[in-house]
Amino acid sequence: MKAIVLEQPGTLRLHEVAAPTTASAGEALARVKRVGICGTDLHAFGGNQNFFSYPRIMGHELAVEVLEIGATDAALDYAVGDQCCVIPYLNCGECIACRRGKSNCCTGMQVLGVHVDGGMREQFTLPADKLLKADGLPLEQLALVEMLCIGAHAARRARITPGENALVIGAGPIGLATAQFAKIAGAEVLVMEVNEARLAFCAEALGIDRLIDARADAMGQVKSSLGGELPTLVFDCTGSAKSMQGAFDFVAHGGSLVLVGHITGDISFSDPHFHSHELTLLASRNATPDDFVWVIEELRAGAINLAPWITHEATPAGIVAEFPRWVDPATGVIKAMLRFE
Repeated sequence: MKAIVLEQPGTLRLHEVAAPTTASAGEALARVKRVGICGTDLHAFGGNQNFFSYPRIMGHELAVEVLEIGATDAALDYAVGDQCCVIPYLNCGECIACRRGKSNCCTGMQVLGVHVDGGMREQFTLPADKLLKADGLPLEQLALVEMLCIGAHAARRARITPGENALVIGAGPIGLATAQFAKIAGAEVLVMEVNEARLAFCAEALGIDRLIDARADAMGQVKSSLGGELPTLVFDCTGSAKSMQGAFDFVAHGGSLVLVGHITGDISFSDPHFHSHELTLLASRNATPDDFVWVIEELRAGAINLAPWITHEATPAGIVAEFPRWVDPATGVIKAMLRFE
């Protein structure tokens, strides 16, 4: 079967590998139909992704068809032949985080396509309880559920008060997902971005009209939009150390900063500023099963129009040539997708 392997930074190859033959107890055998290309994949290609090792079959934003289900006592909501999305976080279920319902930050976390091989292959096996059926959703939406869950989890972490002003810094896919779910949760959303085309996308696809051009007096623009004040909630979704450190300055006294993106180095900030403002600092990692349920409900309700998000596609035969282009911001990628068919 075909598998796309990131052998080392900058080297992606199409391989022929042996296909799995059966699902063991507690597993499901799945045929991969669609794979969303995540910022994680792009960063791994560039050699600057946390928790990543090479060689690796990437792919954790997945839409699959169930081929076989191994013996299991788990109550599953799907059967052979169903199309499902994938919860790609392989947690232990026993550590202190898992026992407290925070399986998204398990002490032994293994993410498909990051710590272990993922879904950029025609078939693979995975724990049976990591599949969710979402009747009525097309494959393209199923493949983007996990991406949306990152934003949904960030919004849930923030405990948004309806009507409060929230600034989302960075309008990549995760920033867009965060803005989308902050808006659904009732926040009045502003988006800050350096890329003019992505700001336009926020207006056209998400209906967000308070847009901050980060290239010119961003602080002045934010205050002008909010009557001279600062937002009580800021999400930094950039994965840029400079932006993450600067994000502290945009939070109002008594407000909260949620770091959704992450980097391979350290973040520093002014302790006097942090304490004088009595800021709340939160990290947001992965997503929980409840986030998946929320995202699927919103998609079924038609609250999110994903059609404009998918700007680029490739087949297994074409992705090796296309992938380096997707890394270039000039290509204009919002979401790229790999199609297995």
